Amino acid sequence: MTPVIRTAAGVTLIGGGDVAADDVAAAHEIAPMVMAADSGADRALALGLMPDAVVGDFDSIGGAARAAIPAERLHRVAEQNSTDFDKCLRNIDAGFVLALGFAGPRLDHALAVMSTLCRRSGPPCLVIGAADVVFAAPPRLALDLPAGTRVSLMPFGPVAGTSDGLRWPIDGVALSPVERVGTSNEATGPVRLALDGPCLVILPKAHLRVALAAIAPPR
Repeated sequence: MTPVIRTAAGVTLIGGGDVAADDVAAAHEIAPMVMAADSGADRALALGLMPDAVVGDFDSIGGAARAAIPAERLHRVAEQNSTDFDKCLRNIDAGFVLALGFAGPRLDHALAVMSTLCRRSGPPCLVIGAADVVFAAPPRLALDLPAGTRVSLMPFGPVAGTSDGLRWPIDGVALSPVERVGTSNEATGPVRLALDGPCLVILPKAHLRVALAAIAPPR
């Protein structure tokens, strides 16, 4: 499959869920190209952004958005075995993706997005929510965080690992989504993690750039 968007820089990906205008503006400054996931096209236009591409099964994009966006930027993927978020990531070849409008309000949609993150398909991706950013942890991760920062680890399967810089170390702890998770840990300074297994890292949104530097260093 040939990606719809190719760039060495970042891509702002807009979904149809809850999104704050200030967050989109901040993401667009960092990641100047814009992709919309289906009805995310309506949100992008409402925020004054013309998508460089729209990808999805097109079951929710509005008629006005279809008419306003050049036809060559509309890329329908008809299969129903994946979410629009997954379809978008598979069609991006970029340094990183900042995704907004995927963390709510529907919980089933948000959980499907988290599952896609853990499969680590496509470029490094940060999902930006109302208060947090979330991303899939690579096997080795270094986060330059100040002491007192909330650091949550959410396993999506069995996870073992080691840590340095966490108030409650995870060394020797078996993390699991149905037995023991790692929410509301705390940094004592810069954090180093080694993780074996699918795991999400959740940080306060104020540390978006720290997370981005950790998972998507400049090419």
